[in-house]
Amino acid sequence: MSAIRLLVLGAVRQHGRAHGYQVRNDLEYWGAHEWSNAKPGSIYHALKQMAKQGLLRAHETAPSTAGGPPRTEYEITGKGTEEYFRLLREALTAHDQKPDSLTAALGFLADLPREEVVALLRRRVEGLERWRTTVTEEYIPEGGAEQLGHIGEIMHLWLHQADAGAAWTRGLIDRIEGGAYTFAGEGEPFRGVLADGQDNPYATGATHPGDRT
Repeated sequence: MSAIRLLVLGAVRQHGRAHGYQVRNDLEYWGAHEWSNAKPGSIYHALKQMAKQGLLRAHETAPSTAGGPPRTEYEITGKGTEEYFRLLREALTAHDQKPDSLTAALGFLADLPREEVVALLRRRVEGLERWRTTVTEEYIPEGGAEQLGHIGEIMHLWLHQADAGAAWTRGLIDRIEGGAYTFAGEGEPFRGVLADGQDNPYATGATHPGDRT
């Protein structure tokens, strides 16, 4: 799956309506430019592309009092909301994806009910356990991974990642079942978004108030 689609849909949804620089600012605030392909060009392209696909609705706004051209604000559509939750559930469940997909999903974890998140994460553990069994039964010779020379380190890495991923996921399940965080239907969840015009301490460059995309 594409982490950038989940990130952009989720950021727009949290704001209600947001222009491109707001979305970029949020994703940089979350550090997404470091662990995903959420670079400025990718963000603006995703906004325009998903608007064409009917996942976002584009609104032209009046020029600012400081001058400059109108900017485009986006809001998520019903179709976009369905796609957002599909991507979120997939990212929490799948074990065979790039790390940026899971990382993106963790930022929107609280948009789902607590019980559903636990169930999705348990499916993730089951997938990791199945993958570990596949590695040990199909990829590692009877004499051990060392029989493969240095190539056996690939299997050691796979096993380590499976074990570490399962252990971390079980810990998260324990924390959630223990009452951590506020989930959908439980009250107002934490929103890690910046207000329009609010300085981002983690921005990769200087703020550009004239950015109207």
